[in-house]
Amino acid sequence: MNVISIIMGLLAAVFMFPGFIPLLGWLNWGALFVAGIGAIIGALAEKKTGLIICVVVIVIGGLRLMIGGGII
Repeated sequence: MNVISIIMGLLAAVFMFPGFIPLLGWLNWGALFVAGIGAIIGALAEKKTGLIICVVVIVIGGLRLMIGGGII
């Protein structure tokens, strides 16, 4: 379960970084979705590495959406 969560967190991070480019901020919504599912799976795992990665992606992606006006 931890490996799946880590993979989902890294995949979400890959989608999140191009979302910092103007007009590609909508990619952060997909990254938040994938990271959210990864966080749920990571919470069920024994080791919490995947959960930490997913939470970091959620926080950074959420901040980017708030700054860009995607979330009010």
